[in-house]
Amino acid sequence: MQTIYTKIITQSLSIPERNVSKTIDLLNDGATIPFISRYRKEVTGGLDEVAVNEIKQQYEKLCELTKRKETVLNAIDEQGKLTPELKSTIENCWDSTKLEDIYLPYKSKKHTRAEIARKKGLEPLAKILMAQYERYVYSRAEQFVAGDVENAADALQGARDIIAEWISENKVARNLMRNIFSRFAFISSKVIAGKETEGDKYRDYFNYSELLSKCTSHRLLAMRRGEDEKILRVGITADETYGIEALTRRFVKGCFESSEQVEIAVKDSYKRLLKPGIETEFATLSKEKADEQAIKVFSENLRQLLLAPPVGPKRVMGIDPGYRTGCKIVCLDAMGNLLHNETIYPHPPQNERSKAETKIISLVEAYSIDAIAVGNGTAGRETEYFLTHLRYNRQIQIFAVSEEGASIYSASKIARDEFPDYDVTVRGAVSIGRRLMDPLAELVKIDPKSIGVGQYQHDVNQTKLKQSLDQTVESCVNLVGVNLNTASKHLLTYVSGLGPSLAQNIVDYRTKNGAFESRKDLLKVPRLGAKAYEQAAGFLRIPNANNPLDNSAVHPESYHVVETMAKDLNCSVSDLINDKSWRTKIQLKKYVTEKTGMPTLSDIMAELDKPGRDPRQGIKVFEFDANIKSISDLKEGIVLPGIINNITNFGCFVDIGIKEKGLVHISAMADRFISDPTEIVAVHQHVKVKVLNVDTERKRIQLSMINV
Repeated sequence: MQTIYTKIITQSLSIPERNVSKTIDLLNDGATIPFISRYRKEVTGGLDEVAVNEIKQQYEKLCELTKRKETVLNAIDEQGKLTPELKSTIENCWDSTKLEDIYLPYKSKKHTRAEIARKKGLEPLAKILMAQYERYVYSRAEQFVAGDVENAADALQGARDIIAEWISENKVARNLMRNIFSRFAFISSKVIAGKETEGDKYRDYFNYSELLSKCTSHRLLAMRRGEDEKILRVGITADETYGIEALTRRFVKGCFESSEQVEIAVKDSYKRLLKPGIETEFATLSKEKADEQAIKVFSENLRQLLLAPPVGPKRVMGIDPGYRTGCKIVCLDAMGNLLHNETIYPHPPQNERSKAETKIISLVEAYSIDAIAVGNGTAGRETEYFLTHLRYNRQIQIFAVSEEGASIYSASKIARDEFPDYDVTVRGAVSIGRRLMDPLAELVKIDPKSIGVGQYQHDVNQTKLKQSLDQTVESCVNLVGVNLNTASKHLLTYVSGLGPSLAQNIVDYRTKNGAFESRKDLLKVPRLGAKAYEQAAGFLRIPNANNPLDNSAVHPESYHVVETMAKDLNCSVSDLINDKSWRTKIQLKKYVTEKTGMPTLSDIMAELDKPGRDPRQGIKVFEFDANIKSISDLKEGIVLPGIINNITNFGCFVDIGIKEKGLVHISAMADRFISDPTEIVAVHQHVKVKVLNVDTERKRIQLSMINV
């Protein structure tokens, strides 16, 4: 069966058959996507994570389709209707929609009008009418008046019900309707009477209609959310004229009375059976497509957020700002450990500004603080302004840090386990401080849906969303690499080949036995066998290890290659890493073997050049316009600095230092056509924007990035 799967995937993705087959073998053997794409390039032909994931998804769908075919075959066989031809058709079908069309006539039917008519003995009459040779249908129908059939009209009605069902189950008829709906279907929404005020945010969709094929994912999801909230009525439909005419041409032959009966049945089939079924099908398909696009955008935003530049292992002060309840302050050491916490009140109503100044300056000196992280929520802007105007005894960098999800973390079991003796306010401030030090290490502790990037994350398929987000987190964690001796259980969980159980075992072993001295020590961890070691080792780092390769992305299975290079040059592995002149003498072709090809050798050389390098860029300090403190300060035409904090498929949202975020529509990003905002922008990118329009009533701000 795998051979068939391979051919189908090869044709679908245009990837060489051998590469697809080898990738499936690796996946079946338990290899992870990061491991395959990083350490098995020779086997897969250099496929990247995206390609490996596409193969994995299609392979899983084909496996599920095979199970469904077995169910269908068994169901039809139990009815005694499984002919060799039908069996062959089903076995050779690799389209789920076509499979369900094939199965539709054989599904059990209990209370349909057609089934009731069959029980009355009217199927022979339906066959006579469908042949369309009968000139005098009422005379023929009289022959079926008996039992529950009251008269000829009743007989004809029952026969038409059967014909209508036949038409609705006909594969050609269903494909005709799909073709019409794909070209002409409209999606429309109307406000439910009396819900106008409650649903004001859906005002744009109170009386809305457009071609379904042109409806963007964000508009469709907005309408569906309005429908779920009982604000809107949403429907998908096509002009029935197209459908009825197409079916009539297909099924009505001749001009006898029997043809007229079939024509009546065609209209009934369309309105009562086909149209509702196809509408439901297209509603489902359009929702799945919109979900897919929204999940893709959400995952890309999450990737950019997780790979945001870290300030690194510095002593950081984290501040969770507030007015009445004060600003919660924590001081953290370079490893993120909590050293001190307290509260200051520099803002109304207390206005203890002088006291707060003294406290901040003394804490910076006492704990040798290098950087300050300020939450960007309530009072964040005012707190940042307050801090930037203090005189410190050292160079201090001040950063605004997103608070999204901090409250979720602070109330979670993870936070309670980390800080059982502190309340949620202290935990929230710690999270803000740690996000500055290493966004990836801290954000993995929070449900990605709570981080605040993307749109309609609660409206899309939650299973698919979780799979995509988990894979994104896994990809980012393994791209950056993890310090084996400092990583939390939550960070280790996402390392290739580990998971929650082995991650906990690593932490427990580390606590009991002290820091790992080499990657080989991982094999001493309970239940961490050779397979998990193979999958995980290359992504784990041990700074200052005896073997410098343990702090690199060179996999232990390739250590012998580097050691051979060093031996051939009569130098040490450390010399190769520390002195570029040694590396320039290496002739890579000399080390090519059946298992180690040029892709792996090139990766090894890049890693020797910068072992354990962090792919994330350096962090930059950013300042908002000090004159803009609320939406009322905005004027059309002014240019402002901003930070992109969210991207959708219709544009991006920019933080300009006030509560409301401004929207740069995709058409206002550049003076050329853009199909995808990520061509131009990224989360956390610093930009200049021009104010185009301000709607203070609806709190909407339109911005532009063109010619600024």
